[in-house]
Amino acid sequence: MRKSLTAWLLLTVALAASAQEANAPRYATVAPSADGIGKTYQGREIAHVMTYHGAQWLERTERVDEEKPEIVLAALDLKPGMTVADIGAGTGYYSWRMAQRVGKGGAVYAVDIQPEMIGLLEKQIARRGAGNVKPVLGTVTDPRLPAGALDVALMVDVYHELEYPYEMLAAIARALKPGGRLVFVEFRGNDSEVPIKPLHTMTEQQVRNEVAPHPLKWVRTIGGLPWQHIIIFQKQG
Repeated sequence: MRKSLTAWLLLTVALAASAQEANAPRYATVAPSADGIGKTYQGREIAHVMTYHGAQWLERTERVDEEKPEIVLAALDLKPGMTVADIGAGTGYYSWRMAQRVGKGGAVYAVDIQPEMIGLLEKQIARRGAGNVKPVLGTVTDPRLPAGALDVALMVDVYHELEYPYEMLAAIARALKPGGRLVFVEFRGNDSEVPIKPLHTMTEQQVRNEVAPHPLKWVRTIGGLPWQHIIIFQKQG
């Protein structure tokens, strides 16, 4: 009888702890730092979004040497006919490059939450003649992508700025096909060689911790870039 009572008490405590954890607020408010919005997720303060006023920086000529986009694109392993997404596409720096690789039979959803940035992206895409790029005006919680449609979703220096990272990852996971891949490219955190403000960097462990609640399994992390790392996940089920 005593063993049964002990087991029942342990189960009750475990269930109560689980319920408390489930009902705990997902985000917390802190005094905002110079580069943050005063909102944290899993202890990380979310960084300010780079607005369309900084769009010229996205197209700087130095970016080829600083970020090695060809290495990133090779890691995506894109094939003709694929359906992919560039989330936080900005001016479409990666969108049109992805479009070349998936070909006319493929499609690239280029997502941004700023209407002004979408306008700049459309101009770049028209100039490049990338007719298979589809601009999408998303929201802070939803990239507005079709369910189960994507082979690959890419976020380049974007995730750390998402105001609702949990909700966005959940929406991206829904948009991926089973076996589809989510690829993060982030400036390396805790690396003194990276000349980027700390809130605009992420460690591999931070990314893996924040992806853990979703049906996405870590596959590998790729180095070899001057300042960034590539962190790849695959949708399960």
